[in-house]
Order: sequence, then C-alpha cells, then structure tokens
Amino acid sequence: MVAFILPANSASSGGYEISNSCQFNTDAYCEFTPSSGSGSTQFTYSAWVKNCGAGALSETGMILSGAGAGSGADNGIQLSAGGSNGKIQFIEYDGGDNAYYIRTNRLFRDPSAWFHLVLIYDAPDGTAGDRMRLYINGTRETSFSNEVQLPQDRAHAGFTRNNVAIRVGAQASGSNQRFDGYLADVYFCDGQNYEPTEFGETNDNGVWIPKKADVSFGTNGFKLEFKQTGTSANSSGIGADTSGNDNHFSVSGLAATNITTDTPTNNFATMNPLVYNYANITYSEGNLHLLTGNSENSFTTNTIAPAKGKWYAEIKVTDVGSDALLGITRLPVPVSPNHYPGQQAYDVAYYSAGNKATGGSFTSYGNSYTTNDIVGIAMDLDNDKVYFSKNGTWQNSGDPTTGSTGTGAIDIPSLTGEPFVFISAGEWNGSDTSTFEMNFGNPTFSISSGNTDGKYGNFEYAPPSGYYALCTKNLAEYG
Repeated sequence: MVAFILPANSASSGGYEISNSCQFNTDAYCEFTPSSGSGSTQFTYSAWVKNCGAGALSETGMILSGAGAGSGADNGIQLSAGGSNGKIQFIEYDGGDNAYYIRTNRLFRDPSAWFHLVLIYDAPDGTAGDRMRLYINGTRETSFSNEVQLPQDRAHAGFTRNNVAIRVGAQASGSNQRFDGYLADVYFCDGQNYEPTEFGETNDNGVWIPKKADVSFGTNGFKLEFKQTGTSANSSGIGADTSGNDNHFSVSGLAATNITTDTPTNNFATMNPLVYNYANITYSEGNLHLLTGNSENSFTTNTIAPAKGKWYAEIKVTDVGSDALLGITRLPVPVSPNHYPGQQAYDVAYYSAGNKATGGSFTSYGNSYTTNDIVGIAMDLDNDKVYFSKNGTWQNSGDPTTGSTGTGAIDIPSLTGEPFVFISAGEWNGSDTSTFEMNFGNPTFSISSGNTDGKYGNFEYAPPSGYYALCTKNLAEYG
C-alpha cells in the first residue's frame, strides 16, 4: 500500500514539543565510547523513528548498536533487510555462537510517518518471555517471527563495558548496517526499566504522542535531542548528551543540514519511495535527494496530500537531464510506465526547456532552468491555480497572491476536495539522468538567506503571503 498523509489523518501534538531530529543517510552515525563499565542487567531505550528505507532495503539499519563481546557480532536494535525486510529486531550475541533476539512479524515500511519505539532489557525478570520487551506507539509487540530469550541476570554486553563503542545510526564495530531515516528524542537509561508511558501518552484523538520524561540515566545513559549543529563531541555538537551525564557523541557523516525540524510533533513531507517507480529512482538524504533513472517516465511524488489550502515548495536542480519536469498531480497517481508529469488533464508541470505541460500538451510558458537553479512551486488548491518560479522570479509574470484572478497562473482542472501532491520527474522522452533536492521546509542543501512561511520551514526564497510549508501542523490548520 502506498503511504500518504491526508488531512483527515493529520494530528496535532499535545503540550510537549520535539523541536529537532537528526537525518541519517546510510553513511552517518553518532558514537560514544564509555570510559567505565556499569555491568547493568537492565536498560531502557526510547526513540522516535521515521524510516526512509522503505520497500527494497539494501541493508539492515542499526538504530542503536553496541560492539559485541569477544568475537561476536554487534548487538542492537535493527530495521532488518533481506528476507526480514522491514521487521524490527533486537539482537545480542554472547561472544560465541549463541544469540538472543526478538524479531517482529509486523513490518515497518511507512516512509511518511513517525513511530515510537521502546525496548526494555530486563534480565533479572523471572519470566523468560519478559526479559526483552518491545513496544511500538505504547503497545507491546507479542508476535515474533523469531525469539530466543535471555538467560536470567545476564549483563548486557553491548552497552555496559568500558572502552567499547556505542553507535546510533550504524553498526558499532564496522561501516555496515547503516540506518536510513530520522531519529528524535533518543533516551538510553542504563540500569533502569521504564514503561512506554514514561515517554509517551495517548491524546484525545487516540494518537500516541510524545511527553516529557522524568527518568534516571545511570552510568552510560544519554539523551540526544539534536538541537545543536557542531561536529565535536561536546555540548554544542550534533551528538550532545542532554541527560546531564555529558556522554557526548562524536559524529561521522553528519553536518548542520542533517539537523531538521521534521519531528513527531510536526511531521514534514518528503518524497515517497512507495510510489510507482518505473525507472528505479535512487532516494537519499531522508528521501529528499533524488537521482532519477535514465529511461522514460521516471517520476515520484511527496508524502503529504492536501485537498485545499495554499502550499509552497522549492526544488534545487543539482543536475538536469534533457527532459526534466517538476509540478503537481492529483491522487491517485496513475500506475503506468507510460505516465509522465503533465500527461493527464489534472497534471501540471514546468519543463526544464521552459515550456509548461498539462493534458499531454507542451506550450510556451517561461524561462528554461538548469543545474543549480531553484524552482519554486506555489500550489493554490482554493482557487485551482499553480505558479512556478525560477530563482525567486515568478514565471509568466505570475503573482500567487492574486487569488481567483490568477495573474500568470496555470489553471488546475476544478477538482474541489481532491488531494494533490508535488511531483518530480527526470525524463519523459530521453535517456539522461537528473538530480533534484526537494525542500518542503527542511532543505538538504545550504540556504543562503533563510525564509519561513511565517511559522515553519527554511526556504531560499520567501513563500508568497498565505502559502505554507507542507507539514502536519499546517495541514491541520489550513488543509
């Protein structure tokens, strides 16, 4: 099933706000090496996760990893690949051939949504089935495809020894098993067991949301809030530990642009790898960086689909092929290898040669765009109009603030109440590749000016008055 966030399933958060997350891109991680061991037989791990490695995962992604004892493999929490693609697994090796683990039957492949994960490691528990407990959005997972429980009172080998690395986002002792996605509000409580209700709660709409936790962290415990942008292992760094322990993490492959405001309390749009993908688009940087295939009709859309309101996005063209197209389309997207943006009556696209495309016809519109240009799209679903800009200049003398007058607009066929999404494509009639960096308010590229919609987002050019970044807070208010 293709995942989209529609107005009816957008939810406002409670009183506790998570302001930042960190986007991990299969080549990045945070690392902390304890200087002393705790020997704990208990711990609690809590994190909010937005998984970007949906569908055909290329490798298992470690959300949390500790180097294994002896010659054993690394321990930790994984989003699995291969035959277990999309399952969550906690695994611990004993330094030999034995492993203890739980692996869900349930799959976690939705690239549009955040979920909350809590793992409780409680080796002293007298009930074997309770020694490793996994909770998703406050509900305990009890259906496992594989389960080998811990020996009673076993100290955890991966997170309790001195001079042994702990990593967030990758395998602890190598360069493999790299996580592809976003993490927020990460807690590791060494020597402590806490129920999920310490970290989250159900709101009046029946949705599990974050809450501020009051917990103890123990010797090797930490809290990562990702509020800083430095690359050193200190309180100003991306991996700053805000638990009070000062167990600060060093970082590898992370920069200021990896710190985002896409969080469980304000979920931003990304591109959607579950959309029909005829030409095998390569997704990276939190599903915001696209390398389109070198064959016809290589297209994809974003994850949030408003049916009304006014919305703004920017696309940086980092490499343009001969036939690049950027625009909007109605849901559902046609499942056809012959579809390209602008082909259908409800598609509107801005072609890299400067033409506009709608209903399968290409007509004169504006200037051509090329490598390093930034294309802005203002989608007015209240008046069925769309506008395109190049490097801040609205094409065809357009004025997105003119409402029903639609000065310089391209008309969208009147489909009141129908959800629309942004769409990008590399080719419609050629064999080149294109590279796009999508910005719905959390850019993967450096912004030289910095503009919001009045509340949210970070854009190179100012959104037109009354147009908003595509995030769940705005969707709840304007969509």
